[in-house]
Amino acid sequence: MSTTAIIMMVVALLVVWGGLTLAIMALRSKPERTDFPPGGVDDHREDMGIIEHDT
Repeated sequence: MSTTAIIMMVVALLVVWGGLTLAIMALRSKPERTDFPPGGVDDHREDMGIIEHDT
């Protein structure tokens, strides 16, 4: 391998593993979304019946 190829491999590995590390750290600091829009808790979809079509 040439020097340029090794440098590019190291850069690519740093980008991939660095992104994974940053994503894990971000999820550990804020694991769950807490700011849901109003009205999104219960929309009563289970109360409606199955849609039937005449074919």
